[in-house]
Amino acid sequence: MEAPASTSSNRGVMIVLSYLWILALVPLLVEKNDKEVQWHAKHGIVLLVAEIVFWIAFSIVTSILGGIFFGLAIMMGLLSSLVWLGILVIHIVAMVKGINGERFVIPGVSEYANRF
Repeated sequence: MEAPASTSSNRGVMIVLSYLWILALVPLLVEKNDKEVQWHAKHGIVLLVAEIVFWIAFSIVTSILGGIFFGLAIMMGLLSSLVWLGILVIHIVAMVKGINGERFVIPGVSEYANRF
């Protein structure tokens, strides 16, 4: 069995930062020797990029549909609030699991993050 990688003394803080959107760059750049922190930081960055792409697409669709159907635009606005809540839940679950030594695997996002 391979020797474990070095463990950061502030691993918990770094894992939390990994899921605070752009702050994921801090553990990625600072904790280069802690493979677990690196995994969470990469996962957080890929999650951030996926969320940005999603919001751009969502905004375009909302603008187009809002121009056609006003009532649908109101419903999309309510839906966006639920989506934001879902994103926050994903980040919180990922933080808690990470602090507890686990990984929160999100299909598609996690597989892409593992490539780096």
